[in-house]
Amino acid sequence: MPLALAVGEPSFAGMTETFSLTDNPVLDSITAALPRFDQIKPEHVLPALESEVARARKIVAELTEIADPDWDSLMMPLEEIDERLGRVWGPVSHLNSVCDSDELRPVYQQGVAKMTEWSSEIGQNEALYAAIRKVSEREDFANLSVERKQVIEHTLRDFKLSGAELRGEAKDRFKEIQMRLSELTTAFGQHVLDATQAFELHLTDETDVAGLPESVLASAAQRASQSVKAKKGERKHGWLITLDAPSYVPFMQFAENRNLREVMYREYVTRASSGELDNGPVIDEILSLRAEAANLLGFEHYAASSLASKMAKDVDEATGFLRELAAKSKNPAKAEFAELEAFASEALAIHELQAWDVAYAAEKLRLKTYAISQEELKPYFPEKSVVKGMFGLVEKLYGLIIKERVNAPVWHKSVRFFEVFDQSGEQIAAFYLDPYARAHKRGGAWMDECIVRWRKSDGSLQLPVAYLVCNFDAPVGDRPALWTHDEVTTLFHEFGHGLHHMLSTVSELGVSGIRGVPWDAVELPSQFMENFCWERQVVDLFARHFETGETLPDSLFDKMLAAKNFQSAMIMLRQIEFSLFDLMLHSEYDPSGDGSVQQLLDQVRAEVAVITPPSFNRFQNSFSHIFAGGYAAGYYSYKWAEVLSADVYATFEEEGVLNAETAARLREELLSIGGSKEIMDAFVAFRGRKPSVDALLRHSGLTANEGVRA
Repeated sequence: MPLALAVGEPSFAGMTETFSLTDNPVLDSITAALPRFDQIKPEHVLPALESEVARARKIVAELTEIADPDWDSLMMPLEEIDERLGRVWGPVSHLNSVCDSDELRPVYQQGVAKMTEWSSEIGQNEALYAAIRKVSEREDFANLSVERKQVIEHTLRDFKLSGAELRGEAKDRFKEIQMRLSELTTAFGQHVLDATQAFELHLTDETDVAGLPESVLASAAQRASQSVKAKKGERKHGWLITLDAPSYVPFMQFAENRNLREVMYREYVTRASSGELDNGPVIDEILSLRAEAANLLGFEHYAASSLASKMAKDVDEATGFLRELAAKSKNPAKAEFAELEAFASEALAIHELQAWDVAYAAEKLRLKTYAISQEELKPYFPEKSVVKGMFGLVEKLYGLIIKERVNAPVWHKSVRFFEVFDQSGEQIAAFYLDPYARAHKRGGAWMDECIVRWRKSDGSLQLPVAYLVCNFDAPVGDRPALWTHDEVTTLFHEFGHGLHHMLSTVSELGVSGIRGVPWDAVELPSQFMENFCWERQVVDLFARHFETGETLPDSLFDKMLAAKNFQSAMIMLRQIEFSLFDLMLHSEYDPSGDGSVQQLLDQVRAEVAVITPPSFNRFQNSFSHIFAGGYAAGYYSYKWAEVLSADVYATFEEEGVLNAETAARLREELLSIGGSKEIMDAFVAFRGRKPSVDALLRHSGLTANEGVRA
């Protein structure tokens, strides 16, 4: 139930005395329809947070005095506390991800420390734990709704995982560990962000950018002209290449200068691995503390404690699943890599394929084999058409109406806000869309909660609001933003998460939207949405040439479809490599032993990989998913959920890709239930049986028969 975030507490003395709570836009977020992003400043944060935590602490003390607690007298007030704190802290946490600044960072760090302290305090509150157990033991517990029962069961489980049953020194130590882990995981993410932004490759010679497509060059030139140094008069011309994905990825795919590709590769794979930003010691301490915390709770290792709230019952089941997929993918992956090596040698005169050559050679091979590249497709995927087409798809499937609202408070001028209505015109949700990469914005793409659907104690209904964040190229000059098909797929993925949050019909806060959903099932709706990006009738909804308005020609679509599973076995093994590394790191690795994290990663690669990175590669130092995000001992969730999503999509293939009746059934059985039901039961209710790996293998171009190419 308590929010669990944190970091160290730098000195910020006098903050609460200096600033008044009067007209504090952070506190106003509790009751405002939307956070006041246009008015929130760093100095507002800590006074608001301290005020709300103090209020919550007072109420909890009163709640534990209730002699005969029930849902209305105990659980509803606790949900209100959780909601109020979330409405205060959520916008601040979001701003830290999308608008990091020197002024906000120390405030955020101190705020996270306060939130972690509160989370530990609540999670280990024995009196509160006992009171909630009393609610679960009441004679009328059986009369509660399924949603409320699930909230109570999840809450009791989370109390145990928060150390509520620990005593004495063990309880104190567990709290210390949680505080330190919050500090470390936040530092890890900040190190990656700082290291990513610390490097820039400024090129002025046209020979150095040979091979880069026109759109990539235009973005690089705009990046140079708009850079911080350019504003100071130090840089106005040439091309700026950075380690942000929209810049780094196409450079590695298209740049003919092999030496510069090596420079970029080295910088990218060694991020946060030296000097003050070195995440190596951070990783070691995180792993040691996670293991210690798990042991204090009675678990053999951290992975066991992580899996306690997931679909996979134990590490053996999760690793067995991964190794089964690896076995079916290994031979095809070897064949793919052998083909790439032969092509590089014969066609590109690269006789010893290096890591910085792989993306370049692969793009050339794709072009030779299928006569198509991502860059060739970009003119057909302008932002306006893609967004409109994606909205058209979900409107048709789920009977929705999506309208843009122009006066919502936002954190950046490029952010857009949309409201979602049902067919009767009643609003059911809303979301922000922040699509472009920019300085001081965390890399990657994600969906997060802004506001969660909830039936309040006064009977009023709070509608869900989502954040949808990506890092794509922005418009260049008068030309609209043009995205690759991969980026379009990423947008659909995040919108799938958003639909999971926004289409919830659950009324209880603790299991509404994505809350209470097992981590290894939460990717199901997002990965399901990706499939539509490969359907002709759907592509026609959003693929419009930005100059002519023409739809994607059959010839290009056919090539795109033919190239869909290009090197899919290698990609499969790459994800399995990350997933196995994560699980073994949190179950088999001994932080106090003689082995190193790098040695374990090398061991995993020896087992499943067909490409061995150079020895200087420090991938783990920027593996934010498991060291700064929520995927520790859970990265396997991507593949686990992909099995579920592929099987769900197979139903649409059987009954009609745009079949509204099938979509309505999916919405009822899976998308709307939040965490109120067991996901496997919900899957069976929709599909009529338990999931099969066959659809995933087929969608990946592999048969279910030991990895033979279909």
